[in-house]
Amino acid sequence: MSRIPYINDSEDPGVAELIARISAGRRGSLINVYRLLLHSPPIAATWFEHINAVRHKTRLSGRLREIVIIRIALINRVDYVIAQHVPKLALADGVSLAECEALRDWQASGLFSGEERAALAYADAMTREVVVSDEVFAALRPHFDDRMIVEMSVLIGTYNMHTRVMQALQIDLEKTS
Repeated sequence: MSRIPYINDSEDPGVAELIARISAGRRGSLINVYRLLLHSPPIAATWFEHINAVRHKTRLSGRLREIVIIRIALINRVDYVIAQHVPKLALADGVSLAECEALRDWQASGLFSGEERAALAYADAMTREVVVSDEVFAALRPHFDDRMIVEMSVLIGTYNMHTRVMQALQIDLEKTS
């Protein structure tokens, strides 16, 4: 059970407007992460904008983005993020259920390309050790330009923040209808 109660609506016109904007940007739904973050409307607003930029305004492919996000959620043991991305978002971006499962031990899997393996090693290093070795960073260079490396770094950093906040607040999985 979440350590902080969820906000469903608000009498405050500024918060009500933010709820409407977030819901509209999420196909009409206000998911638990935003229902928690609404305790701080400025944080909820910037989080929403940042997550949308990281997920939809980069040159990273949707497939690569989903692989990295799911891997981070697996490392950090955050079922909420896994449930948000698997299966619906992952499948929509071309990541099969077998590949989602293989992300638990991607090094032993033959399912991922050289580009994906370089990104996964980078995500693992940034998530587990924080310090990225020159060898791991150099493996990105054949596959990604400077902009994409910056975008991937921000994606990984963002989802590490995201998963750590969700873990600390013990966010509940979304109720299924």
